[in-house]
Amino acid sequence: MSAFTSHMDRALVQARAAADRGEVPVGAVLIDAAGRIVSEDGNRTREMRDPTAHAEILAIRAACAAAGSERLPGHVLWVTLEPCPMCAAAISAARIATLYYGASDPRMGGVTHGARVFDHPQCHHRPEIYDGIGGQASRELLQSFFAGKR
Repeated sequence: MSAFTSHMDRALVQARAAADRGEVPVGAVLIDAAGRIVSEDGNRTREMRDPTAHAEILAIRAACAAAGSERLPGHVLWVTLEPCPMCAAAISAARIATLYYGASDPRMGGVTHGARVFDHPQCHHRPEIYDGIGGQASRELLQSFFAGKR
């Protein structure tokens, strides 16, 4: 068994890059079963003019393309903010094994708040979920970003 390695710092780098682009600062990093980073990105909804261009979706798309499969068994997703219902559904569809997220999102979250996608009886796959890792840094980045918009 290998030692636990957090990839939240890399996800925060992606979130800061998203903020620098004027995007909501959310970053995601996807790790394969061997522990290698296979994709990482930040939100790009404005840049791509695509409401589905969330960090998690972009990371999942890139990892699936690299794997040549729509499924990512054994993969681990690190994301700075609790995934929304759309992203939670994509995580389930991709069969991602484990989800780590930083800050909770009581307003738009879909994991422990709101839709609670993984708790739905029709959910086909439920990842292991760990929250709060890097939560303070993720929260502060989001609060700073939105304070600058007001």
